[in-house]
Order: sequence, then structure tokens, then C-alpha cells
Amino acid sequence: MKKARQNPLNSFAAHTALIIWTVIALFPVVVILINSFKTRKAIFREPLALPSSESFSLIGYQTVMKQGDFFLYFQNSFIVTVASLFFILLFGAMAAFALSEYRFKGNTLMGLYLALGIMIPIRIGTVAILELMVQTGLVNTLTALILVYTAQGLPLAVFILSEFMRQVSDDLKNAGRIDGMSEYAIFFKLVLPLVRPAMATVAVFNMIPIWNDLWFPLILAPGEETKTLTLGSQVFIGQFVTDWNAVLSALSLAILPVLVLYVIFSRQLIRGITSGAVK
Repeated sequence: MKKARQNPLNSFAAHTALIIWTVIALFPVVVILINSFKTRKAIFREPLALPSSESFSLIGYQTVMKQGDFFLYFQNSFIVTVASLFFILLFGAMAAFALSEYRFKGNTLMGLYLALGIMIPIRIGTVAILELMVQTGLVNTLTALILVYTAQGLPLAVFILSEFMRQVSDDLKNAGRIDGMSEYAIFFKLVLPLVRPAMATVAVFNMIPIWNDLWFPLILAPGEETKTLTLGSQVFIGQFVTDWNAVLSALSLAILPVLVLYVIFSRQLIRGITSGAVK
């Protein structure tokens, strides 16, 4: 009896590739962090060297804390990112469950319509979005940013989660219905726990673009009370002079929350990426 052919893309290879990719992706982050603790001359003279006793300086962090309300910007970015991710995962999972579970006329067409958002950038509609926010009185509010980012992330969330939800056993869901569970109970208690890796993947893919976005905060919420961290950091970048110490320090502080959230979601993210690569 012949042995089954082993999949060349095994778990070890998948994890090794992911680790290599992570190291390459984190290299620019490390460069930013080490240069944020240097003097201006040391940044340009030896950008890849570690801070020494002569080049070490905290002038960038001191400038960031003194100029502008950094903690308010941080709070705004945190609120917008967390709220947007919550609504993306909630509404995206609900739409994906409906598309994967129920067969109705126009199911495929509805799925294609929702997937169009992946191919059509939301920034194309910036003028229309701005006019809508002006008419509804949502300009210079965090609500405007949350609504835009939720709409931006839903197509990808529906596309990814619907594929994972189709793999959930029908017998498990039917057993829940026989036991008298409602559709909402089946969704929240049976389906969602089984697609956590996919939800973590969606969260990571949407978290970084939302946290680092400059375009929509500049257009929809440029007020001092609603500035995000990325927009607030632009005060150190001038037309003729740029305070690189402050810029690198602000970027370093902005990176830390993303790294923390990435570590939290990393295990589920790896499961989500490798689940379809191995048997």
C-alpha cells in the first residue's frame, strides 16, 4: 500500500517563512526605534548604529511631549481603531454568516457586490464622503472616521470570513438548532469561536492601515480635538525644516500599540494563515 504523498508546504516550512517575513518587516521598525534615541547628527551619520554614550539623546521625546497634546492624539487614534475593528468584525462576520449559511436568490450577486470594495479604493469617493459628512454634521468628529474605516474594512472582512464559515460543520449547526438554539446563539456561541483565527487575521490586516492613515483624518477630522496620532505627528514636518528627532520619536510611540496588538493576535494570525496551507 502506497503512502500518501506528503504536502511539500508543511507546517514547519510555513512557520519558518512567516518568521523570516516578520524579521524583514520589523527591520524598518527597529531602525526607527534606535534612531529616535540619537542626536540629529548621529541619525544621518550612522543610521544603522546603536545609540552610544555620545549619540544618545531624548530631545525628540521631550519635543513630542511639549509640543501638541500627544496623549489626546493617542486617545483619538486608539478609540477610532478599536471601534472600527469592533464594527468591522461584528458586521463582517454577520454578513459572512448570512452569505455562507443561507441560500437565497441573489446570494452570489450579493457576495460579488460586497467584494467590489476590495478592488475599488474608498479614497476615490473622498469628495462625496466629505459632502455627506458636512450634510450630517459629522465633520471634525471621531464618528466620521469610524464610519469610513468600517466601510473600508467590511469588504475584505466579508470575503475572508465567508470562506472560513463555509468550512464550519453543518452537523454542528443543525445539532444546535435541534437543541433549540436560535440563529443568533448559533452564530455567537458555535460559529464565531471556530473562526477566531480568521477574525484575528482580519483584525491585523485592518488595524495597521487604520492606525497609520493620514488621508481621512486630514480631510474629515483636522480639528485639534479630533486629531489622530499620525496627523498630530505632521506638525514636526515643515516645508523647509523637519525635526527628525521629534518625527522619529512620535513614530516610535505610535508603533508600540500596533506591536502590542500584533503580539496579542499573532497566535491566531499564524493559525489563520497556515490553516489552508497544510492538511
